[in-house]
Amino acid sequence: MATQASRSASRLMISPAVILLLLWMIVPLAMTIWFSFLRYNLLMPDAVSFSGFENYHYFFTDPAFWPALFNTLILVLGVLAITTIGGTLLALLLDQPMFGQGIVRVLVIAPFFIMPTVSALVWKNMFFNPVNGLFGWAARSLGFAPIDFLAQYSLLSIIIIVAWQWLPFATLILLTALQSLDREQLEAAEMDGAGPVSRFYYIMLPHLARATTVVILIQTIFLLSVFAEILVTTNGGPGTSSTNLTYLVYAQSLLQFDVGLGSAGGIVAVILANIVAIFLMRMIGRNLEM
Repeated sequence: MATQASRSASRLMISPAVILLLLWMIVPLAMTIWFSFLRYNLLMPDAVSFSGFENYHYFFTDPAFWPALFNTLILVLGVLAITTIGGTLLALLLDQPMFGQGIVRVLVIAPFFIMPTVSALVWKNMFFNPVNGLFGWAARSLGFAPIDFLAQYSLLSIIIIVAWQWLPFATLILLTALQSLDREQLEAAEMDGAGPVSRFYYIMLPHLARATTVVILIQTIFLLSVFAEILVTTNGGPGTSSTNLTYLVYAQSLLQFDVGLGSAGGIVAVILANIVAIFLMRMIGRNLEM
């Protein structure tokens, strides 16, 4: 057993890393909070003054705020729906014995290792382009007019791109959970006359509940900050149809050069992300106690 001296020594040895990590997080956060209370525009760097909660008032009353918040929720929920349902189906498929199973699993997981910018460019030019894209060619081959997805269905296009990236992650987690299921339980249910649907609903699905909750938690934290896919493909448009909170903060900070307003938006985004994270953590805690 560890003695008091060894525990003290371990805390002393790990303290530099902990302090560095805290400074790495606290200093930028503190600066963002401070800038959010300033009237600070990069076009007028000498005209800096304290503005109180004025930036927060402007951010909440910005006509683009509520559409951005709505788009953020739709983006998160849409990607979660696609990845959890699709990941479960792919996990069930990959769990079956097949020829070249290892290669198939690697190919399914591969999109997760592609950079978001590269993934967005591939979808933008190879699939969604109405002139040279694959979907446009398929529509013309069938006698239909090609659809400009990024202009007509911009938010749906972003959801598809992001879901394609995160689907391998959900598949991997759910496949790992599925492989930990006791096979004797499935065989016993099959011998008792339970069909595939009954075995999935009453045995597999409850077993995947914890893994699904973990997938939802991790993905939600990252999906709240989706940015590169929007910047590369739609730039938040047309209008604000594909603008989320992260892109709105970028637009106010770096396109309008308003550091104070952008900092206020960043703090609002951080608070909303923490609220969602706390809610999901409590949900996970309840599932783990069951």
